[in-house]
Amino acid sequence: MGRRRYKEGNTKSAFGYYSKATELGDVGAHFSLSLMYQEGLGVEKDEKKEVHHLEEAAIGGHPKARHNLGFVELINGRDARAVKHLIIAANMGHDGSLVALKLCYRKGLISKENFAAALRGHQAAVDSTKSPQREAA
Repeated sequence: MGRRRYKEGNTKSAFGYYSKATELGDVGAHFSLSLMYQEGLGVEKDEKKEVHHLEEAAIGGHPKARHNLGFVELINGRDARAVKHLIIAANMGHDGSLVALKLCYRKGLISKENFAAALRGHQAAVDSTKSPQREAA
């Protein structure tokens, strides 16, 4: 319901639905709230609340939240933490994190071995989603 309200442009109502969903442990709702706090959609911009909801979504297994958290850490100069988040997201199959890790490798923020491990982890995650039915579709 939150997504529907958001798409209709009713961000205040969407915020209410997402907030209730987070109380029930919905990691997607945590991610949506993080974006709303980041952009100030239906709420005042609030970086602390943005990061809180990103962390909750990331802990719950949301790959894009983990990826975004990596960028928050990069912006704040915590490169080692950023790389850890990006590796986790890449190991969950998030393509954007793999691209970000490539840039981190070029800047010397991640070792060749750890970058190679992230590549293998990403490929394993992608391979785990393949099936004959998906290949035929």
